[in-house]
Amino acid sequence: MILPATMYEFNLVLLLLQQMCVYLVIAYLLSKTPLFIPLMHVTVRLPHKLLCYFMFSMFCIMGTYFGLHIQDSIANTRAIGAVLGGLLGGPVVGVLVGLTGGLHRYSLGGMTALSCMISTVMEGLLGGIVHRVLMRRGRIDRLFNPLTVAGVTLFAEVLQMAIILMVARPFDEALRLVKSIATPMMVTNTIGAAMFMRILLDRRAMFERYTTAFSARALNIAACTEGVLRQGFNQENTARVAQIIYQELDIGAVAITDREKLLAFVGIGDDHHLPGSPILSEHSHRAIEHNEVVYADGNEVPYRCTQSPSCKLGSTLVIPLRGENQEVIGTIKLYEARNRLFSSINRTLGEGIASLLSAQILAGQYERHKQLLIQSEIKLLHAQVNPHFLFNALNTLVAVIRRDSQQAGELVQHLSTFFRKNLKRPQEVVTLADEIEHVEAYLHIERARFSDRLSVTFDFPDALQQLFLPAFMLQPLVENAIKHGTSQLLGAGHIHLSAIGQGDCLVLTVEDNAGLYAPSAGGKGLGMSLVDRRLRGRYGEEFGLHVECEPEQFTRVILRLPLRSQHAENIDC
Repeated sequence: MILPATMYEFNLVLLLLQQMCVYLVIAYLLSKTPLFIPLMHVTVRLPHKLLCYFMFSMFCIMGTYFGLHIQDSIANTRAIGAVLGGLLGGPVVGVLVGLTGGLHRYSLGGMTALSCMISTVMEGLLGGIVHRVLMRRGRIDRLFNPLTVAGVTLFAEVLQMAIILMVARPFDEALRLVKSIATPMMVTNTIGAAMFMRILLDRRAMFERYTTAFSARALNIAACTEGVLRQGFNQENTARVAQIIYQELDIGAVAITDREKLLAFVGIGDDHHLPGSPILSEHSHRAIEHNEVVYADGNEVPYRCTQSPSCKLGSTLVIPLRGENQEVIGTIKLYEARNRLFSSINRTLGEGIASLLSAQILAGQYERHKQLLIQSEIKLLHAQVNPHFLFNALNTLVAVIRRDSQQAGELVQHLSTFFRKNLKRPQEVVTLADEIEHVEAYLHIERARFSDRLSVTFDFPDALQQLFLPAFMLQPLVENAIKHGTSQLLGAGHIHLSAIGQGDCLVLTVEDNAGLYAPSAGGKGLGMSLVDRRLRGRYGEEFGLHVECEPEQFTRVILRLPLRSQHAENIDC
């Protein structure tokens, strides 16, 4: 009699495993959908908890339907859904899943209807309690451990058998039923729950690998293309960008265009897709005119190369590049050969790359507009200073001619030197020695005007005089020191100019003995403000102009700029 009973249990295990395989196949197919993504992590948000509830409630009900009718009961895999619902969703979700699955089982009737309903709720609660304990201990990893899941499910099945014995009546039939189904259900549910979690883990690992590869590729492209198009949206720069994208994406070809012509092309078909040729593709024109992404897969949306009938390219993705006010300034085009399909990762990356390049182009436009604005301000300063200074200089020259013709000749030479240097291109970078010469020419004229009421001292070490700085830095400050400082004194005025090196910084100082500095309502004043903005715009916010003033004692204007031993940059200042 023992052998037949053993064989009966073995056959029952095989039958339940057979039903469980169908159950797990459905779980595997669902894992390929976005529905499973929230289940790959501990569920904390309400929408994810609701999804967890509906998903595992469905598996609870499926476990009942896939069960085997034995006597007046059902041997089933319902515990898998209840336990996993509690483990991943917490106590509340676990109880709700168990209650839903239990009520469904109760509705089917039978000797064990009530006991199975109670046990299903308890199984969900058990999973929730384990969830709460492991979360408090910081052992989230244990929740996704198949061995942990198997152990909890095994205990839940033991609990279910105990509840059947306590609740189901008559007791003799309940005992006979438990003897028949205990081992098959424990084995099947334990293995099934562990395999269900294994499916979740495999899906999560695949998703993480996909995400990691996507992120790594995107970051590498971003790092390699950083700042390239900020230097200008032209053929040279776009060719560098296209080559980088082509290598990273392993795609058929990459092209970049402006609104009218092809700027760069790398990959299959580069023998006839020549930079500088006009845009002929209707897909490109559509993307530019309508500011939209155009995807031609070669099947639903036909694609054919307009340059050559023998071209091997079979599909294309055209993404607009946007500048100011979201205006389309060009496109980036990704191609695949006829024998290859576009991967979803390349399509998504393509749109991300387009956003990255658009941001670079916009940043470059902003920088150029900023430099143009600074140049305009410098020209405004020239327009304001030169007539005023020229008027005073000519009046001084007239007065000197009357008493000392030799000195007048020298003043003419200094005036010539001043204007020769002053009228140079404002973006020019000069040596400190050249800037000193400019200031000295200006001061010779001013000293002739104020006679013995103005004295000037210089303290510029020879080692610093070959350093480079933007032109027209010192003269506006010296003019301010005279015009708003020493010229207002009843006694003698004195101006001291100096330069020192502090670490990686060059510090220039213009100091007068008037101490009459008073900031205007708009800030530092036009001349000083422009000097400050030029330095900050060129070198960064850590550099610029600072004013120290002791009333009726001194006004000290301090310039901080980086040490430049050579003219290594060509940026408008």
